[in-house]
Amino acid sequence: MTAKVTHDGKRWSNADGDAIRLERSDPSWPVRFTAEAAAIRTALGDGFAYEIHHVGSTAVPRLAAKPIIDIVLEVPDRAAWPSLIEPLQRLGYVHWAENPDTTKMFFVKGMPPFGTGRTHHVHVHTPDAVAPIVVFRDYLVAHPEEARRYESLKRELATKLATDRDGYTKAKEGFVREALRKAASSG
Repeated sequence: MTAKVTHDGKRWSNADGDAIRLERSDPSWPVRFTAEAAAIRTALGDGFAYEIHHVGSTAVPRLAAKPIIDIVLEVPDRAAWPSLIEPLQRLGYVHWAENPDTTKMFFVKGMPPFGTGRTHHVHVHTPDAVAPIVVFRDYLVAHPEEARRYESLKRELATKLATDRDGYTKAKEGFVREALRKAASSG
């Protein structure tokens, strides 16, 4: 189990209390995204340019998913990124500051020990990084048979890697690359 560093620098691990579990597709997921996007827009205001996207498996109809709404904030100006932290924290998000990668930011809402279970993720990216995420989502929406293959892979991985979120995500990368190649060749 890998220890993580919290937003305040303390080390902890929550893998056992934050296991990966997939649920059948829920028609409330798009509604939950819309409500959270509205709250984020209100919290951020209009002081800089950004777009909000619903991504991940909860954005694909009829696809089983972790019941966590994945949101991408597309913010072209990286200099504006630090100004996102406080407004998102006021909405209950924890800034996952462990990652030294300056090409993205990550926020989690509801994650133990700060809540009872993850409800939302906010990924902050520049437009060039958002494009493949949106292409992957749109490919799965347009190709239900591929979405079923993806669901099968996710179910297998959730069983094997229930307490290893990093391993679970990494193990899906080959499928995502293949889907992006197929999307590029068909478009």
